[in-house]
Amino acid sequence: MAKSYKSISMAVIRRLPKYHRYLKELIDKEVYRISSKELSAMMGFTASQIRQDLNNFGGFGQQGYGYNVEELYREIQKILGLTITYRTVIIGSGNLGQAIANYTNFQKYGFKLLALFDTNPKLIGMKIRDVPVFDIDELQGFIDEKQVDIGIICTPKEFAQDIANKLIKAGVSAIWNFAPIDLRVPEHVIIENVHLSDSLFILSYLLSNQENL
Repeated sequence: MAKSYKSISMAVIRRLPKYHRYLKELIDKEVYRISSKELSAMMGFTASQIRQDLNNFGGFGQQGYGYNVEELYREIQKILGLTITYRTVIIGSGNLGQAIANYTNFQKYGFKLLALFDTNPKLIGMKIRDVPVFDIDELQGFIDEKQVDIGIICTPKEFAQDIANKLIKAGVSAIWNFAPIDLRVPEHVIIENVHLSDSLFILSYLLSNQENL
């Protein structure tokens, strides 16, 4: 596992994927080094913020040189844990579950989708990008056998907590929840609640209050 940085704020951690994304774009453009000032112009963070963020993890720049783009990209991959393979399952094989299953970048970054689960007999037995859909009753046995790390919940709101409880009981370490509810989990389980409507409502607020901003 990547080194633990328990004292680092979640605000810093939530900025790391943006660094990862922009550095990958620089690599694709064959840019080999960059200053914090140049990164600032690209990303919208101040140069000081960038230096402070990266110094939390030891600092990777050299005065008068800036940052080696490939080296910084690799280090952030390690910090984010993207050099590890995570075994994942999706519960809920409707439109959202299938869309996530079809997103091939997850596989590229080490998130290996092993199976989907559902209660709908019309979906059970299907394959989504060669990944099988199983009956939900097989979930616990599958997790026990395959040692699944992450459960992705794409069910309706009213079923999500029960599914989370099943995942936790089966030994899953982390849950990525897309159901529109904040799930209750014990402290040892990591959870990321993704509320798509929250983001859309913020967009609505900004649009409707455009003249006052």
